[in-house]
Amino acid sequence: MTKKIFQSTITVVITMLLLSFLLITGVLYQHFEQMQLNQMQSMATFVMQGAEENGMDYFKDLKKTEVRVTWIAADGTVLYDNCYDAAKMENHRNRQEVQEALTAESGISIRRSSTLSEHTIYYAKKMPDGSVMRLATAQSSVWFLIGGLLSPVLFIFLAACALAGVLSYRVSKKIVRPLSEIDLKHPEQVDTYEELSPFLQRIAMQNQEIDAQMAEIRKQQQEFSMITENMSEGLLVVDRNYQLLSYNKSAVQIFGISNPAAVKNVLAVNRSQEFREAVENAWKGRHTQQRLQMGERIYQVIANAVSDPEDTEDLLGAVILVLDVTEREEQEKYRREFTANVSHELKTPLTSISGIAEIMKNGIVRQEDIPHFAGKVYDESQRLITLIGDIIRLSQLDENEVPLEREQVDMLELARDVVDSLQSVAQQNGILLAVHGTHGVVYGVRRVLHEMVYNLCDNAVKYNRAGGRVWVSVTAEKQTVSVSVRDTGIGIPDAQQSRVFERFYRVDKSHSKAVGGTGLGLSIVKHGAVLHHAEITLHSELEKGTEIILKFPQSSMFDTQNEKN
Repeated sequence: MTKKIFQSTITVVITMLLLSFLLITGVLYQHFEQMQLNQMQSMATFVMQGAEENGMDYFKDLKKTEVRVTWIAADGTVLYDNCYDAAKMENHRNRQEVQEALTAESGISIRRSSTLSEHTIYYAKKMPDGSVMRLATAQSSVWFLIGGLLSPVLFIFLAACALAGVLSYRVSKKIVRPLSEIDLKHPEQVDTYEELSPFLQRIAMQNQEIDAQMAEIRKQQQEFSMITENMSEGLLVVDRNYQLLSYNKSAVQIFGISNPAAVKNVLAVNRSQEFREAVENAWKGRHTQQRLQMGERIYQVIANAVSDPEDTEDLLGAVILVLDVTEREEQEKYRREFTANVSHELKTPLTSISGIAEIMKNGIVRQEDIPHFAGKVYDESQRLITLIGDIIRLSQLDENEVPLEREQVDMLELARDVVDSLQSVAQQNGILLAVHGTHGVVYGVRRVLHEMVYNLCDNAVKYNRAGGRVWVSVTAEKQTVSVSVRDTGIGIPDAQQSRVFERFYRVDKSHSKAVGGTGLGLSIVKHGAVLHHAEITLHSELEKGTEIILKFPQSSMFDTQNEKN
């Protein structure tokens, strides 16, 4: 801005100086021309007097000078010329100044002389005898006079231009300084030109509006960042050129992006066909879901197009949501397995009962075999009832529908009750079943706790070998109560230890059928542990035995935890 003001100011000043110079030159030209004409008139008067008094003799002593003197007769014949031979000169009657002198006593003209080849001022005056005395001088003499004055005038002009430049620069700086010192954040506090007040007020109002909008944008951005960064789902936002605009921490972790800033194209995040199809279908305006497996994890990719609110056909970008559905897939797999297992487990005793009933109905069974077949029907029906009861119990634990009649339960006493109920079965198999430890109180549902310990002890007896041992120990620590069931049975292979708590899962299916059971015991133990906030630890070695430890929070600690929940 300073440059423009300076240029404008110096241009105006130089233009004015130049115009002044031209005006002064014109005035000087007019002045010197009039002076020259006056001198010629005075000189013409002297020459005319001399010619009247002495005639042609007057011109004998007149030498050639800068002023040309020509005496012209009334008919135009040149009688005398101090610069040229009068006899050789043409008739001058038709010259403008001669004609004016003959008719108006005097005449003036300025023209380019064909003889002198320059602009000449002619002054002619009529003499009493009718002849005309004409004086002429070159106009260059006027320019010579003016030229003599041009040097100081030009110096003054240049000095004025330099001074104008300095003053213009200082004035432009002074004009711009209040503008450059304006605080645009607080324009209303600036003391500047009064004419700028409306403009500064408008800036102040716009600053307030911008601050409010920026505050709202920052708030929305913080809310968006807070939501997206705490999402367990991966979030990617891309534009119409597949350029990655935004992402959250979960997306970086899911796709294993080591340097997110270096990833520009979303297709570089994952190069699988499923991911590419999801992104491309979103750009076609279609809601897309794709199943994507990476390593041991399974993800669901959901892609949606983002369109202009005013023109839904104008796609601006796409939002890609990545959900970890590994657990859901596993649960669905377990549900299918559970359904198949339930069907199989229910079908087996029902088929056996149906077959025996059909034999008895057709009278094929001998009278002495009826008690045996009736016993088989009873055993299968009891197995069926137990299986249905376990399924109902698991369903209740799944849905948290177990009557929560909590009470203080001494786990050592409970373990002794369980051991007493299983002593007969253990003795039949030659297994030593013993319990020891200290008293530890757990606040829980007695029936569920009893069933948990019972199932552990029952499995330890069933999957043991003849002459084996089962130890049940209760340990009360500072904040926990531990119940350990250890046996010398067949053990569990390492590869199957993570699955023994699944429903209907059996390590040794042939042995399981021989000893009976529903395959739901450990699953009930697991759900009971969740109900009581207990931890389950499994230690097992093939052909050496198994130890399962339940670690419960003590009564006081569990009460405090329930109050917090």
